[in-house]
Amino acid sequence: MTATTDRHTGQPVETVTCTIDEVEVTVPKGTLIIRAAEQVGIEIPRFCDHPLLEPAGACRQCLVEVSMPDREGNLRAMPKPQASCTMTVTPGMVVKTQRTSAVAEKAQEGVMELLLMNHPLDCPVCDKGGECPLQNQAMKNGRATSRFSDVKRTFPKPIQVSSQVLLDRERCVLCQRCTRFSEEIAGDEFIALQERGAQQQVGRFDEQVLDFAPPCGGHHGADEGASGPVSDGPADPALASSLRASGPVDIPLGIAQPDASGQPFASYFSGNTVQICPVGALTGASYRFRSRPFDLVSAQGIAEHDACGSAIRVDHRRGKVMRRLAGDDPAVNEEWITDKDRFAFTWQSAPDRITTPLVRTDGELRPASWVEALEVAAQGLAAARDDGGVGVLPGGRLTVEDAFAWSRFARTVLGTDDVDQRARVHSVEEAAFLAHGVAGTGVGVTFGDLEAAPAVLLAGLEAEEEAGVTFLRLRKAARAGTRVFSVAPFRSRGLARLDGTLLPSAPGTEADWLSTLATQAAGDLVPAGADRETLEDVAGALSQEGAVVLVGERLAGAPGAYTAALRLAEATGARIAWIPRRAGERGGVEAGLLPGLLPGGRPLHDADAREQVAAAWGVDPEALPQSTGLDLDGILDALSVGQLSGALVGGVELADLPDPEHARRALGAARFVVALEVRRTEATELADVVLPVAPPVERAGSYWNWEGRVRPFAQALDSSALPDHRVLDALAAQLDVDLGAAEPLAAHWAIAAFGAWTGPRADAPVTGASEPPAVGTGTAVLASWHLMLDDGALQDGEEHLAGTAKRPVARVSAVTAAGFDVFDGDLVTVSTDRGAITVPVAITEMVDHVVWLPTASRGCRIHDDLGARPGEPVRIAPAEKGVDA
Repeated sequence: MTATTDRHTGQPVETVTCTIDEVEVTVPKGTLIIRAAEQVGIEIPRFCDHPLLEPAGACRQCLVEVSMPDREGNLRAMPKPQASCTMTVTPGMVVKTQRTSAVAEKAQEGVMELLLMNHPLDCPVCDKGGECPLQNQAMKNGRATSRFSDVKRTFPKPIQVSSQVLLDRERCVLCQRCTRFSEEIAGDEFIALQERGAQQQVGRFDEQVLDFAPPCGGHHGADEGASGPVSDGPADPALASSLRASGPVDIPLGIAQPDASGQPFASYFSGNTVQICPVGALTGASYRFRSRPFDLVSAQGIAEHDACGSAIRVDHRRGKVMRRLAGDDPAVNEEWITDKDRFAFTWQSAPDRITTPLVRTDGELRPASWVEALEVAAQGLAAARDDGGVGVLPGGRLTVEDAFAWSRFARTVLGTDDVDQRARVHSVEEAAFLAHGVAGTGVGVTFGDLEAAPAVLLAGLEAEEEAGVTFLRLRKAARAGTRVFSVAPFRSRGLARLDGTLLPSAPGTEADWLSTLATQAAGDLVPAGADRETLEDVAGALSQEGAVVLVGERLAGAPGAYTAALRLAEATGARIAWIPRRAGERGGVEAGLLPGLLPGGRPLHDADAREQVAAAWGVDPEALPQSTGLDLDGILDALSVGQLSGALVGGVELADLPDPEHARRALGAARFVVALEVRRTEATELADVVLPVAPPVERAGSYWNWEGRVRPFAQALDSSALPDHRVLDALAAQLDVDLGAAEPLAAHWAIAAFGAWTGPRADAPVTGASEPPAVGTGTAVLASWHLMLDDGALQDGEEHLAGTAKRPVARVSAVTAAGFDVFDGDLVTVSTDRGAITVPVAITEMVDHVVWLPTASRGCRIHDDLGARPGEPVRIAPAEKGVDA
């Protein structure tokens, strides 16, 4: 046994040496035989083994002959072949695989014969056909002829494990990959082996899956017309009873069919079980029977649904995307993605896709040529620029190349700093935090740092809902001993699966916890009445080397929270990272799509920063805006009163804005509006010129993920659609300005022209916490965040995925519910002077006098329906009888 040095950590690693098929190999102590063989290019067949799952030894296909030295050093063969996926290498071990051992070869052939005994001969119609490990290994490691002549076992098929995942039980080889993934990686223990012996099969066992939609086909998981208690079983108990008695029934695809437990498989990560299934037992409803693997063309992509930058593989045929799979990227998403990243791609080819420019004539939008549309748009923007100015609202969907083009267009063509990409609740404090601690900082906290962290604090971030792959990496860390804390109103299922500790906080008061923790860590006197034991525990954990504080975009709605987070990081030595929801937000920050911020974290008011930007853009520094512009709220206010004349909008869903009604009035009052968009939206309907842009699948580009890592992706489909940067370049040319972004390579070079900013950064935010709103009789403080699967436009057209969405509920504590005289499952109406939302109640252990609602689920959009933001008071009352949720 010897020692070597780990090339990543520099720490000494104990190694052992063994012999595999007469090849000597030295590997770290604890390495499995099957991994050691891979290192010298020897492939051992397997089904249950997966490098990211714990060893199971379930399929027995990887049997090898093993000999080990005894006490005297004599080599002795073990009496039976051993599973190489569960046995670790020891010094002096001699392993013979099927390549050199007749014993191992015979054992593997025997296992393969047993696996194929009842396996159906349906390869021509099986979705796994052509990329199936069972096919490959049966040909390579199986017997040439079959000795089985009896009737194969059959089952009714397919079982709809959920609206998205289908199970053909007769194909299953009981490898347990799906059950192990659900238990170990996702923590969704919704699928397990049932029965024993010959009757053993994959199915469900958990009967208490909170708040997932029952088997209904409602759009985006809505439970239309439900008025009974909040539960997760079938809406009709009689249906559950009949299913238990008679087994599967023939129901339409897309309606989740419960099994004997009466529960559908509900998980944000269920598609991973389909991908890692080695035999096609689990298939996706949206891809089933649609294509053969060898007919597909693949392209590497990056998921556009969150800021994690997950690697994906886009498979397409004849100009149409057929499926998306998880890419293999150990540094970011390993081999996992969320179901949203996997299945929600149909929005890019939706029927309302804009394929030609539109120009408003006599109050109506009509198709126009690119030449006409660009001329009209240029003339209108120039007039608006000279008559009050133009507000720029680019949204959070942009690639890095697009974001830099938008930033340059705003500053050099429109001459304005009235630019803000934050199509959500935001604040001046947040802008200062991003300019001070995020923009231009490069790669900061990474996924690997999360796994190695002794403690992680989440503030304004529900990781499972808002950053799915981040949640998986946090769960991996938590299973290895990382402590997770969360400042939130209640302990969510996600936090429970992280074995996390809740630091209970009413919305808008997160700064209190963060400030008090910072005070405790600094050794100062904490406020009277504080839980000193908890404060000491949390502050001590965060003071350990490698601890991390993760802050989400929702802290923008909590005055003083970003200031307190920076103070906490300074007091404890913990590293801090910002995780937004949208894929383009970090890139937008780097590009300067915020008022007062130039590309690379350069402050607008700094003379040297202005000189560098002007040189990179080829303009006079005096041509750049001189003062900090308006943020989103300010732009809308200025448009509504005529202070600004025009607006340039892209990728903004008005219903997602803090005050959608105000946004509609503001854009309606603007004298000239240009929209760059993929599909028709409320913004395009208010625009004077609409310029279509390409969705991610039809263009190349890159996203800047929350780590600070640039994630490039290739163009999958041939298309004549133009990305934002090319449209803006053509529009700038109409105004006699060279934007330098006519081609993707040119856009890249335009970004590379900016060196690292070494000058002074923007000042850190200094904002104090505000007093929580007063809660009177019949009112509560609103709490909210987005669910991963909601009523968002980027999930349109994927009804199978929508069937696994959580149903909207109003969460209140038992004390709060008693004050309103409502019980678990009752319908309540949450209202303001602007509107009302009626949903079932879910009694939850949480902060009193707070009501939580999902931000944008079907039938529950707090900004649009209530005109309210989290942290504001709302009214609650029992719903009138006969009112449906």
